[in-house]
Parts: sequence; structure tokens; C-alpha cells
Amino acid sequence: MIRRSRLRGFDIPGAPKKLIVKMFADDTTIYLSENDDYNVLIHLLNKWCEASRAKFNIEKTVVIPIGTEEYRIEVRETKKINVGQIIPIEDGIDILMDTESTRILGGRIGNKMHAGEPWTPVLEKIDKALAQWNRSNPTMDGRKIIIQWIIGGMSQFLTTVQGMPKQIEKRLEKRIRTFLW
Repeated sequence: MIRRSRLRGFDIPGAPKKLIVKMFADDTTIYLSENDDYNVLIHLLNKWCEASRAKFNIEKTVVIPIGTEEYRIEVRETKKINVGQIIPIEDGIDILMDTESTRILGGRIGNKMHAGEPWTPVLEKIDKALAQWNRSNPTMDGRKIIIQWIIGGMSQFLTTVQGMPKQIEKRLEKRIRTFLW
């Protein structure tokens, strides 16, 4: 429905189709070009919900403007993706400013966001788990296995989707040395 609509999305060189919608389980990410109308999307989603009897959580919608800094500011101030859009984006919809991010399938996405931001909760979780394991006085071999489980396991997914900044790598190395010795 969305792919066959008049919404343009993004043309990615070498990609077989335009990038307009990605769906995974109950998460949907829609990509609108600066020439698309947000209200056309809302109309399509309402139509789809009516036909499928599903409910789209519009209150969870987040708009991430992509483009020049001037364009991003304009979208935020006017609540319109383009000048031809007649009805502005509703007040309850969050339009991210630079440095703000939102979570999409475990990764943090946003403009000019701090690279370490998504790592804060992971580091806290690692610290808590290592402290708990440390109370059991594990052997050196046990500590090695715990490091692999905890630090390796808790950081692997985020490293894959987000990358690991050098300062986070150094902080994890310090945690490993402290826990090991």
C-alpha cells in the first residue's frame, strides 16, 4: 500500500527499490523525502488500520528530519516536511532536534548525537552484573568466562548496530582488567 502510493521515499543508488518502509515485528519505519506529504502517510496508515482492524500507535511516532541543518530547523519550527504540506504535523508527534535520538530496533538514530549515548545503559548493566558475579569470588578461569558472557554478550549487539567508540572500548578494557585482577 505504502510502496504503491505517491510517496517517494528515498532512491538509493544500486538498490532495487526505493527506500520507503521497513517493518520488523510490530516496528515500522517510514522514510519520507522532502517532497512527500506527512498527511498522505497518515491517510494511508488510517486506511490500512481500518482495513486490517489494527491500531497504529501514532503517539509513538517520531520524526527525524534528514538534510541540511537549515532544513531540519525548518521542519521542527513549521512542523512541515515541505512548504507544500498544508496541514502541519500534530503537536503530540516528537520532531527530533539535533543531538536528540530515538531507538530503532536496538540502535539509536538521530542527527549530531553523541556516539557514547547508547552505551550508557549497557555500561551500567555490565557494571551491575560484574559486581554481582564478583561477590561470588570466582576463580581466574571463572572470571575469564564471566567476562566473555557479560561484557562480550552485553556489548555484541550494540557494537554491531551502532559501532563502538574508542572511549567506550577503553572503558570496557578497564572494567575487564579491574574484574580480572
